[in-house]
Amino acid sequence: MTAPDPRPLLTRALGQVGDLVAATPPEALDAPTPCDDWDVRTLLAHLVGVHRRIAHVGGGGLFSEVSSMPDVAADRLAAELAAARADVDRRWGLDGSDAPVLDRELTVPWGTMPGRFVGFGYVQELTVHAWDLAAATGRTAGLDDALAAAVEDTAHRVLPAEPRGGPIPFGPPVPAAPDAAPTARLVAWLGRDPAFAAGTLADR
Repeated sequence: MTAPDPRPLLTRALGQVGDLVAATPPEALDAPTPCDDWDVRTLLAHLVGVHRRIAHVGGGGLFSEVSSMPDVAADRLAAELAAARADVDRRWGLDGSDAPVLDRELTVPWGTMPGRFVGFGYVQELTVHAWDLAAATGRTAGLDDALAAAVEDTAHRVLPAEPRGGPIPFGPPVPAAPDAAPTARLVAWLGRDPAFAAGTLADR
């Protein structure tokens, strides 16, 4: 059975990240995030790298040819993310073009597989990092839980509770409340504490 087209969800995941980044004020750049040793500035640079990688592998390149942590000036982060997003749209056909990416074999950190599976992997990564940014800046209330719900079962299947650490860049699962929303459940499974809150900017 052929996996469904991930691009509608990928479009939403990219849009969610883009909106959060565009609305992140300069005074938030030094705030801590749920990612160990990363502040918001570091997370935003990583998101630029992730966008560039999505575009690059969509065009047939190797993920390792693009840094996941580029050196981007603070005042260029939003602009560089937007430029990379435009490349993603073009190479993945999110702009309506007929990009033959879904059945092309792509190489990403978690293996070599058809683009339709890679797309869902990037939906997961973008959804989790959207939560990281939202949690760091007090904006988790508006997140798109449907994105997390769409990839939650796959996350449990491909990332078992053990082993973690080393080449698997996730800590052990964190307990989530029984009534937790899908995004909270997803980030908890991937080792984030759903209770993380740096507070709103007004609190700092």
